[in-house]
Amino acid sequence: MAAYVAAGAGVTLVTCTRGEEGEVLVPALSHLASHERDELGTHREVELANAMAELGVRDHRFLGAPAKRWRDSGMIGTAPNERSDNFWKADLDEVVGELVAVIEEIRPQVVITYDEFGGYGHPDHIQAHRITMAAVGLARWKVSKVYWNVMPRSVLKVAMDAMKEQGSDFFGAENIEDVPFAKPDELVTAVVNGDAYVDAKMNALKAHETQITVDGPFFALSNMLGQGVFGKEYYQLVIGVAAEPFDENGRETELFSGVSLD
Repeated sequence: MAAYVAAGAGVTLVTCTRGEEGEVLVPALSHLASHERDELGTHREVELANAMAELGVRDHRFLGAPAKRWRDSGMIGTAPNERSDNFWKADLDEVVGELVAVIEEIRPQVVITYDEFGGYGHPDHIQAHRITMAAVGLARWKVSKVYWNVMPRSVLKVAMDAMKEQGSDFFGAENIEDVPFAKPDELVTAVVNGDAYVDAKMNALKAHETQITVDGPFFALSNMLGQGVFGKEYYQLVIGVAAEPFDENGRETELFSGVSLD
């Protein structure tokens, strides 16, 4: 996002919930996790705004008008996942219609969303994937290219090995094949070089203060591996035609390649 903002592209982020059911990892902010007071969603709106400011993204919006905003669904099997007002249980026609309206307003050439597994399997990420793919198909404005963001096994293995060397656990997995969100490298069709924006990316992550422990293993890893891992982002083209330029592995290096910008 930071790279394309800097290049002059219009970038819009659509967020489907406020993350009310997420964990609070920072003890000083643990009071926000109280479901009786229900303050976490409001706090995370501020975190999101601060993160987008770090990336230069001015157009970030929640799906649906404020009165229709859907709640974080939590994980499958938890009490929040049974609530009738959560995103996982939302009326699909209504939710897809809201996103169709955004697509027809913004008229994007390129859309990026989660893969079919929702990254790491969160119900709301899976739902975001479903409604995005449906909305792209139904919108009168025809999106030229749709990508899913993915993490290739080879890259995650570098991170896993580095964390093991430091004595840290990597999502409880012993081998990279055990990591459910690690995708086979051959599914990666595009790689965007964001080396110049790693600091902005890390500052945006730090802005989500309830979700990331700054002195934890993730940022220790980022300091060790730097641009080698965090400066590249990986995508799978699922709608549209790949076009030059390609890297030495035949992967696109620009998401807008082959797209008319008229």
